[in-house]
Amino acid sequence: MPVEAPQRLIEVWVYLSATPLLGLTLTLLVYHAAFVLYRRSGFHPLANPVPMAVAVLATLLWATGTPYATYFEGAQFVHFLLGPATVALAVPLFEQMHRLRRLALPLLGSLVVGVVVTTVSAIALARLLGASSATLASLAPKSVTMPVAMGIAEKIGGLPSLTAVLVMATGVLGAVSARYLFDALRIREPAVRGFALGTIAHGIGTARAFQVSEEAGAFAGLAMGLSALFSALALPLLAGWLLRVL
Repeated sequence: MPVEAPQRLIEVWVYLSATPLLGLTLTLLVYHAAFVLYRRSGFHPLANPVPMAVAVLATLLWATGTPYATYFEGAQFVHFLLGPATVALAVPLFEQMHRLRRLALPLLGSLVVGVVVTTVSAIALARLLGASSATLASLAPKSVTMPVAMGIAEKIGGLPSLTAVLVMATGVLGAVSARYLFDALRIREPAVRGFALGTIAHGIGTARAFQVSEEAGAFAGLAMGLSALFSALALPLLAGWLLRVL
């Protein structure tokens, strides 16, 4: 008798769960499904595929009892591609080089103010609400791209896993609300909108900016990279001082 379809699926799952193919297969399938939903929603920011895919993957791993280490053996290939993808942001940025030379000083000033204000306001507000020191340290780098933010959080006494969640939430919130906030403030210039979005909402905001225009995406990518660099150097000192004062 032929093997029934459910039994075949079980056999496929048992095979994949014992090999590094599990992480890669799950990641590609789940993200593809999330992106299809994202596209059908008209690319609405609330339907961002990143948090949707993360939620589904976490649920699958928990439900099947699959260790994260087993999953990451295959998913690390996708993790490796983050490097080339980030470097590729330099291509559209190079096409804006003539504007970068003219706007270098205002952009750097905006970057410093943006990083400092978002860090100080987050820590101060969380302290007023009674957050613990570990939570404050985890919250400080919430607007930085995730790998850098987790490293900063660990250095200043935070919880990297909590920081990862806060970084994702910040990116999604920024991507969802940025357009309405910019419109309310009558900020129309794509370069300004993109740079602000990349400073505050890191990679998710940058991806959203590229959907608006290549110019906005280029400046968002620049802001994301410079924000990570500046934050890695300055945030441990700034956040450490704030934590002592508060």
